[in-house]
Amino acid sequence: MLRQVAEGVLIHQSELLQNNAVVVQGRAGVLLIDPGIQGSEMACLANDLRELGQPVVAGFSTHPDWDHVLWHAELGEAPRYGTARCAAYMRDLLSNPDWKARVAEGLPPEIAEEIPLDLFGLITGLPAGTAQIPWDGPQVRIIEHQAHAPGHAALLIEERGVLVAGDMLSDVLIPMLDLNDTADPIEDYLAALRLLEGAADDVDVLVPGHGSIGRADQVHARIDQDRAYVHALRDAGVPGDPRVGPSATFGKDWLPGMHERQLQHLARRRERDGAPG
Repeated sequence: MLRQVAEGVLIHQSELLQNNAVVVQGRAGVLLIDPGIQGSEMACLANDLRELGQPVVAGFSTHPDWDHVLWHAELGEAPRYGTARCAAYMRDLLSNPDWKARVAEGLPPEIAEEIPLDLFGLITGLPAGTAQIPWDGPQVRIIEHQAHAPGHAALLIEERGVLVAGDMLSDVLIPMLDLNDTADPIEDYLAALRLLEGAADDVDVLVPGHGSIGRADQVHARIDQDRAYVHALRDAGVPGDPRVGPSATFGKDWLPGMHERQLQHLARRRERDGAPG
Protein backbone atom coordinates (compact mmCIF):
# COMPACT_ATOMS: atom_id res chain seq x y z
CA MET A 1 0.00 0.00 0.00
CA LEU A 2 1.26 3.46 -0.91
CA ARG A 3 1.49 6.07 1.83
CA GLN A 4 1.96 9.78 1.20
CA VAL A 5 4.85 11.37 3.13
CA ALA A 6 4.94 14.75 1.36
CA GLU A 7 3.13 16.50 -1.46
CA GLY A 8 3.54 14.30 -4.53
CA VAL A 9 5.83 11.82 -2.70
CA LEU A 10 4.65 8.39 -1.58
CA ILE A 11 6.34 5.31 -0.17
CA HIS A 12 5.76 1.56 -0.17
CA GLN A 13 7.55 -0.38 2.58
CA SER A 14 8.48 -4.05 2.21
CA GLU A 15 7.45 -6.30 5.08
CA LEU A 16 10.62 -8.27 5.77
CA LEU A 17 13.50 -5.82 5.37
CA GLN A 18 11.53 -2.58 5.72
CA ASN A 19 12.82 -1.37 2.35
CA ASN A 20 11.25 1.92 1.36
CA ALA A 21 10.31 2.26 -2.30
CA VAL A 22 9.76 5.93 -3.15
CA VAL A 23 7.31 7.28 -5.72
CA VAL A 24 7.67 10.87 -6.91
CA GLN A 25 4.80 12.20 -8.99
CA GLY A 26 5.66 14.18 -12.12
CA ARG A 27 3.76 15.65 -15.04
CA ALA A 28 3.33 12.51 -17.15
CA GLY A 29 4.01 9.80 -14.58
CA VAL A 30 6.22 8.90 -11.65
CA LEU A 31 9.86 8.47 -10.77
CA LEU A 32 10.30 5.19 -8.88
CA ILE A 33 13.30 4.99 -6.54
CA ASP A 34 14.49 1.60 -5.18
CA PRO A 35 11.26 -0.21 -6.12
CA GLY A 36 11.17 -3.09 -3.61
CA ILE A 37 12.22 -6.70 -3.18
CA GLN A 38 9.48 -9.32 -3.59
CA GLY A 39 7.73 -9.84 -6.88
CA SER A 40 4.31 -9.69 -5.24
CA GLU A 41 5.14 -6.36 -3.59
CA MET A 42 6.33 -4.81 -6.84
CA ALA A 43 3.27 -6.14 -8.69
CA CYS A 44 1.09 -4.58 -5.98
CA LEU A 45 2.96 -1.31 -6.36
CA ALA A 46 2.45 -1.41 -10.15
CA ASN A 47 -1.26 -2.02 -9.64
CA ASP A 48 -1.55 0.88 -7.18
CA LEU A 49 0.12 3.18 -9.72
CA ARG A 50 -2.20 2.02 -12.49
CA GLU A 51 -5.19 2.81 -10.30
CA LEU A 52 -3.77 6.30 -9.78
CA GLY A 53 -3.27 6.66 -13.54
CA GLN A 54 0.45 7.17 -12.92
CA PRO A 55 2.78 5.13 -15.16
CA VAL A 56 6.44 4.76 -14.23
CA VAL A 57 8.39 7.11 -16.52
CA ALA A 58 11.82 6.75 -14.83
CA GLY A 59 13.52 4.65 -12.18
CA PHE A 60 16.57 5.23 -10.00
CA SER A 61 18.69 2.92 -7.87
CA THR A 62 20.49 4.64 -5.03
CA HIS A 63 23.25 2.01 -5.02
CA PRO A 64 24.11 -1.47 -6.33
CA ASP A 65 23.08 -3.66 -3.38
CA TRP A 66 20.77 -6.45 -4.56
CA ASP A 67 17.70 -5.07 -2.80
CA HIS A 68 17.96 -1.71 -4.58
CA VAL A 69 18.41 -2.84 -8.20
CA LEU A 70 15.37 -5.08 -8.66
CA TRP A 71 12.50 -4.50 -11.08
CA HIS A 72 9.27 -6.14 -12.20
CA ALA A 73 7.84 -6.42 -15.72
CA GLU A 74 4.57 -4.87 -14.58
CA LEU A 75 6.42 -1.67 -13.74
CA GLY A 76 7.08 -1.18 -17.45
CA GLU A 77 10.17 -0.38 -19.49
CA ALA A 78 11.08 3.09 -18.27
CA PRO A 79 14.79 3.98 -18.15
CA ARG A 80 16.35 2.96 -14.85
CA TYR A 81 19.14 5.28 -13.76
CA GLY A 82 21.96 5.20 -11.27
CA THR A 83 25.30 6.93 -10.87
CA ALA A 84 28.05 6.00 -13.29
CA ARG A 85 29.87 4.01 -10.60
CA CYS A 86 26.70 2.18 -9.58
CA ALA A 87 26.01 1.18 -13.18
CA ALA A 88 29.63 0.12 -13.76
CA TYR A 89 29.49 -2.11 -10.69
CA MET A 90 26.32 -3.76 -12.01
CA ARG A 91 27.78 -4.26 -15.50
CA ASP A 92 30.80 -5.97 -13.98
CA LEU A 93 28.62 -8.24 -11.86
CA LEU A 94 26.28 -9.16 -14.72
CA SER A 95 29.24 -9.97 -16.98
CA ASN A 96 29.95 -13.04 -14.82
CA PRO A 97 28.22 -16.19 -16.12
CA ASP A 98 27.41 -17.22 -12.55
CA TRP A 99 26.02 -13.86 -11.43
CA LYS A 100 22.63 -15.29 -10.47
CA ALA A 101 24.26 -17.81 -8.16
CA ARG A 102 26.37 -15.06 -6.58
CA VAL A 103 23.34 -12.87 -5.99
CA ALA A 104 21.27 -15.77 -4.68
CA GLU A 105 23.85 -16.42 -1.95
CA GLY A 106 23.03 -13.05 -0.37
CA LEU A 107 19.24 -13.27 -0.50
CA PRO A 108 17.21 -13.86 2.68
CA PRO A 109 16.34 -17.56 2.41
CA GLU A 110 12.75 -17.10 3.57
CA ILE A 111 11.89 -14.96 0.52
CA ALA A 112 14.61 -15.94 -1.98
CA GLU A 113 12.17 -17.71 -4.31
CA GLU A 114 9.92 -14.64 -4.36
CA ILE A 115 12.63 -12.23 -5.55
CA PRO A 116 12.57 -11.79 -9.36
CA LEU A 117 16.01 -11.60 -10.97
CA ASP A 118 15.05 -11.43 -14.66
CA LEU A 119 15.39 -7.62 -14.77
CA PHE A 120 18.00 -7.41 -12.03
CA GLY A 121 20.57 -4.63 -12.23
CA LEU A 122 19.73 -3.20 -15.66
CA ILE A 123 20.88 0.28 -14.71
CA THR A 124 21.77 3.12 -17.08
CA GLY A 125 24.63 5.11 -15.63
CA LEU A 126 24.29 8.88 -15.69
CA PRO A 127 27.44 10.77 -16.74
CA ALA A 128 29.82 11.37 -13.87
CA GLY A 129 28.98 14.59 -12.09
CA THR A 130 25.32 14.64 -13.16
CA ALA A 131 23.54 16.85 -10.64
CA GLN A 132 19.88 16.13 -11.41
CA ILE A 133 17.86 13.09 -12.47
CA PRO A 134 16.71 13.65 -16.08
CA TRP A 135 12.94 13.44 -15.97
CA ASP A 136 9.82 15.58 -16.38
CA GLY A 137 8.99 16.20 -12.75
CA PRO A 138 10.21 17.98 -9.59
CA GLN A 139 13.95 18.54 -9.52
CA VAL A 140 15.74 15.68 -7.82
CA ARG A 141 19.31 16.51 -6.82
CA ILE A 142 21.86 13.68 -6.79
CA ILE A 143 24.19 13.74 -3.78
CA GLU A 144 26.78 11.12 -4.69
CA HIS A 145 29.37 9.91 -2.19
CA GLN A 146 31.56 6.90 -1.45
CA ALA A 147 30.18 5.69 1.87
CA HIS A 148 28.06 2.55 1.88
CA ALA A 149 28.57 1.16 -1.64
CA PRO A 150 30.17 2.10 -4.98
CA GLY A 151 28.42 5.10 -6.47
CA HIS A 152 26.01 5.44 -3.54
CA ALA A 153 23.69 8.43 -3.91
CA ALA A 154 21.20 10.21 -1.73
CA LEU A 155 18.49 12.18 -3.53
CA LEU A 156 17.07 15.53 -2.48
CA ILE A 157 13.61 16.28 -3.91
CA GLU A 158 14.11 19.97 -3.43
CA GLU A 159 10.59 21.26 -4.12
CA ARG A 160 9.13 18.75 -1.66
CA GLY A 161 11.79 18.92 1.07
CA VAL A 162 12.34 15.15 0.92
CA LEU A 163 15.73 13.44 1.32
CA VAL A 164 15.91 9.86 0.06
CA ALA A 165 19.00 8.63 1.90
CA GLY A 166 19.63 5.18 0.43
CA ASP A 167 21.24 2.90 3.00
CA MET A 168 22.15 5.71 5.38
CA LEU A 169 20.42 7.49 8.27
CA SER A 170 18.33 4.46 9.22
CA ASP A 171 16.75 4.15 12.64
CA VAL A 172 17.06 0.35 12.52
CA LEU A 173 20.37 -0.41 10.80
CA ILE A 174 23.86 0.70 11.78
CA PRO A 175 26.07 2.38 9.17
CA MET A 176 27.55 -0.31 6.96
CA LEU A 177 30.82 0.82 5.41
CA ASP A 178 32.09 -0.04 1.94
CA LEU A 179 35.08 -2.12 2.98
CA ASN A 180 35.98 -3.40 -0.49
CA ASP A 181 38.91 -1.78 -2.30
CA THR A 182 38.50 1.60 -0.62
CA ALA A 183 41.45 3.54 0.75
CA ASP A 184 39.76 5.00 3.83
CA PRO A 185 36.22 3.73 4.46
CA ILE A 186 35.90 5.59 7.76
CA GLU A 187 36.68 8.98 6.22
CA ASP A 188 34.52 8.16 3.18
CA TYR A 189 31.55 7.65 5.49
CA LEU A 190 32.23 10.75 7.55
CA ALA A 191 32.59 12.81 4.36
CA ALA A 192 29.22 11.49 3.14
CA LEU A 193 27.59 12.47 6.43
CA ARG A 194 29.01 15.99 6.01
CA LEU A 195 27.42 16.18 2.56
CA LEU A 196 24.06 15.11 3.95
CA GLU A 197 24.44 17.54 6.82
CA GLY A 198 24.92 20.32 4.27
CA ALA A 199 21.48 19.55 2.84
CA ALA A 200 19.74 18.81 6.14
CA ASP A 201 18.31 22.27 6.74
CA ASP A 202 16.29 21.94 3.53
CA VAL A 203 14.76 18.59 4.58
CA ASP A 204 11.27 18.17 6.01
CA VAL A 205 11.02 14.41 5.41
CA LEU A 206 13.80 11.82 5.55
CA VAL A 207 13.29 8.47 3.81
CA PRO A 208 15.98 5.89 4.65
CA GLY A 209 16.48 2.76 2.59
CA HIS A 210 15.28 0.72 5.58
CA GLY A 211 13.26 1.73 8.59
CA SER A 212 10.93 4.52 9.57
CA ILE A 213 10.43 7.93 8.04
CA GLY A 214 12.08 10.82 9.86
CA ARG A 215 10.73 14.35 10.13
CA ALA A 216 12.64 17.63 10.07
CA ASP A 217 13.49 17.51 13.78
CA GLN A 218 15.04 14.03 13.40
CA VAL A 219 17.37 14.60 10.44
CA HIS A 220 20.30 16.08 12.36
CA ALA A 221 19.77 13.54 15.17
CA ARG A 222 20.14 10.64 12.75
CA ILE A 223 23.24 12.19 11.19
CA ASP A 224 24.74 12.65 14.66
CA GLN A 225 23.86 9.06 15.61
CA ASP A 226 25.52 7.66 12.48
CA ARG A 227 28.59 9.85 13.02
CA ALA A 228 28.90 8.70 16.64
CA TYR A 229 28.72 5.08 15.52
CA VAL A 230 31.42 5.57 12.87
CA HIS A 231 33.66 7.33 15.41
CA ALA A 232 33.22 4.40 17.79
CA LEU A 233 34.02 1.99 14.97
CA ARG A 234 37.15 3.97 14.09
CA ASP A 235 38.29 3.92 17.71
CA ALA A 236 37.41 0.21 18.17
CA GLY A 237 35.10 1.25 20.94
CA VAL A 238 31.71 0.07 22.11
CA PRO A 239 29.00 2.30 20.63
CA GLY A 240 26.13 3.35 22.85
CA ASP A 241 23.75 2.69 20.00
CA PRO A 242 20.33 1.00 20.27
CA ARG A 243 20.87 -0.53 16.81
CA VAL A 244 23.75 -2.66 18.16
CA GLY A 245 23.83 -5.53 20.62
CA PRO A 246 21.13 -7.46 22.51
CA SER A 247 18.73 -4.51 22.53
CA ALA A 248 18.67 -4.22 18.72
CA THR A 249 15.29 -5.09 17.29
CA PHE A 250 16.12 -5.38 13.59
CA GLY A 251 18.57 -7.19 11.35
CA LYS A 252 19.56 -9.94 13.79
CA ASP A 253 18.53 -12.76 11.46
CA TRP A 254 19.79 -11.47 8.13
CA LEU A 255 22.68 -9.27 9.29
CA PRO A 256 23.99 -11.11 12.35
CA GLY A 257 27.22 -9.78 13.82
CA MET A 258 27.59 -6.90 11.36
CA HIS A 259 29.17 -4.59 13.95
CA GLU A 260 31.68 -7.25 14.99
CA ARG A 261 32.55 -8.05 11.36
CA GLN A 262 33.22 -4.40 10.62
CA LEU A 263 35.43 -4.10 13.70
CA GLN A 264 37.42 -7.18 12.67
CA HIS A 265 37.81 -6.02 9.08
CA LEU A 266 39.07 -2.60 10.13
CA ALA A 267 41.49 -4.18 12.62
CA ARG A 268 42.93 -6.35 9.84
CA ARG A 269 43.30 -3.29 7.61
CA ARG A 270 45.17 -1.41 10.34
CA GLU A 271 47.45 -4.36 10.96
CA ARG A 272 48.10 -4.78 7.25
CA ASP A 273 48.62 -1.13 6.39
CA GLY A 274 49.94 0.23 9.66
CA ALA A 275 47.45 3.07 9.26
CA PRO A 276 43.97 4.04 10.49
CA GLY A 277 41.13 1.87 9.11
